[in-house]
Amino acid sequence: MQILFLGDIVGRGARRAIRRTLRRLRNEASLEFVVANGENASGGRGLDPDAADELFDSGIDVLTTGNHVWQHDRLLPMLEREPRVLRPANFPDGNPGHGSTVHAARNGVLVGVVNLIGRAFMGPADCPFRAADRALSSLAGNAPIVFVDMHAETTSEKVAMGWYLAGRASAVLGSHTHVQTADDRVLPGGTAYLTDAGMCGPTDSVIGMRKEEVLRRFLSQRPERFEVARGPIVLQGAIVEVDPETGRASSIRRYAEVVEGC
Repeated sequence: MQILFLGDIVGRGARRAIRRTLRRLRNEASLEFVVANGENASGGRGLDPDAADELFDSGIDVLTTGNHVWQHDRLLPMLEREPRVLRPANFPDGNPGHGSTVHAARNGVLVGVVNLIGRAFMGPADCPFRAADRALSSLAGNAPIVFVDMHAETTSEKVAMGWYLAGRASAVLGSHTHVQTADDRVLPGGTAYLTDAGMCGPTDSVIGMRKEEVLRRFLSQRPERFEVARGPIVLQGAIVEVDPETGRASSIRRYAEVVEGC
């Protein structure tokens, strides 16, 4: 069973590229399920309901988020009513939405998805490791396959989560840095791992944003308003092969494709 995870979606051009590409890719790669991080899908910062609906219509099954999930107030009711849109499970209790979900794949197999956020160089959050324990406990017996999006800044925190969940999750896939890493592997116990899946966003950019404003900020140390860059879009992520009965991953391979004219 093949499952695709897409890295952080950045802006309208990336949404268009996914709409043009994903259905073909689902058929070519025999994808049964697609998870994507929608953290930057609306104007490069956050996710709004219109963008979420567009991405679901494009063929994405579950959307995860991260530190920008509260950017658009209109998303808050959707977080409560739409189980396919997640916010990090280790945000404090009382926040709207859910940190995990179970959704049926094309072949009917139930897939659990868990959304976590790191604490190193990020905003305040509860312990992601203990939150992962609680989420996996709640999913036990409900879904043979569990994918974990670890939305975090540091490689060490992501690698640690991979080892912490080795043999307990089908995949631990990192997001947030927008730079795809090359350490895809299957950990002992059948857990696919990748430190960062990369991004779905403009190739000629600084992690999705226009180069000019980013360079001015680095050179001047003054605030700059960042805008999503234009031009060709790179879609990045990973395709994981999982045994639908045991939930163990047998392989993981990085995915990257450039889409012109978006």
